[in-house]
Amino acid sequence: MTDGAPRPLRADARRNREKILTAAARVFGEQGPDAHLERIAKEAGVGSATLYRNFPTREALIEAVYRNEVVQLCEAAPALLARHPPERALRAWTRLFLDYVTAKYGMIDALRAIAATGANPYGGSREMIRNAVATLMDACAAAGVIRTDIRPTDLAAALEGIALTSAGAEHRQQAERLLDLTLDGLRPQR
Repeated sequence: MTDGAPRPLRADARRNREKILTAAARVFGEQGPDAHLERIAKEAGVGSATLYRNFPTREALIEAVYRNEVVQLCEAAPALLARHPPERALRAWTRLFLDYVTAKYGMIDALRAIAATGANPYGGSREMIRNAVATLMDACAAAGVIRTDIRPTDLAAALEGIALTSAGAEHRQQAERLLDLTLDGLRPQR
């Protein structure tokens, strides 16, 4: 008897799912949400049946890609802190945030269409991102490399603003300059 909980995926099925999500993020980022699903399957090295078994609709795939990207972005914060000093980890993470937004930019219309159906593809993502920012800022504050009067929600809002104005790949240099300006503004006054 089962309790209604989904069974965990076998290792090979989990790897196939991850390959599909990675390929889909890349292809959707390049071609937008109307990219051919067969190309995604081919780039993932799986058959179309495997793609559709995991993601029965384009919308399910787009939502899963988005959620996966958020999880990867947020999991990068503690990993970066483990490898780098806090200020460097924060800078590296903000660049990952730009990559995330640029990838999401190619899917934004599809995500909005999914949301219009009553689904919530964004469920919890903003809070997850703010928690990642808080983790990084707490480490930076403890190291004395940023001001303590700036809240994680302030930095998250600034990052969202940069993303809204500079999301496309053609605006990456401007986004990098705005990130540097924002992060330099976090330094303690001397």
